[in-house]
Amino acid sequence: MTPALTPEIVLQAYMRGIFPMADHRDAADVFWVEPRMRGILPLDGLHVSRSLARRIRARPFAVSYDRDFAGVVAGCADRAETWINAPLVEIYSALHAGGFAHSIELWEGDALVGGVFGIAIGGAFFGESMFSRRTDASKIALVYLVDRLREGGFRLFDTQFITPHLATLGAVEIPREDYRAQLAEAIARRARFDPAPPEALPAQVMQRRTQTS
Repeated sequence: MTPALTPEIVLQAYMRGIFPMADHRDAADVFWVEPRMRGILPLDGLHVSRSLARRIRARPFAVSYDRDFAGVVAGCADRAETWINAPLVEIYSALHAGGFAHSIELWEGDALVGGVFGIAIGGAFFGESMFSRRTDASKIALVYLVDRLREGGFRLFDTQFITPHLATLGAVEIPREDYRAQLAEAIARRARFDPAPPEALPAQVMQRRTQTS
């Protein structure tokens, strides 16, 4: 058995480029991962297709920040195969209570239809998982997350791995040593994930993206 996880252990691991995963939802413990090639999404390199931009401007969903963190984690774990087990859910909840873990939620009325969550340390944000119950919901959540990170002064958006889904949005892979250098610089900086920012209108989000991309 892995020794009991604590928020302090997990935060120290992230600061060294290591993160925990479970084999499956019913696993009793976790294992530690440090990929040889690390996925990141450059905050000035977000790719938004014309069709996705039209969807964002149409405002199909209401957007909130840290309103239902537990719901987002549950949504991310609600799939046939997941690496999120009970000990990780408990750790994420504790980190959220301590101000280190954050979520973005997308709503259709009172229904939570998409979201993304992750952990913030200094100027680094470690994206954990996202989910979608409507077309493009996870992509839209990611666009709003990148906007929040840029507005808050973050320097690094770690996606851990790269998937075809993330690649279409601009995620890339970098070698472990390059990642460690970026991580050290990012966590030494001050940044803020504001859970109650002024309402980010779609036009403002898209304008801020195009100003530096």
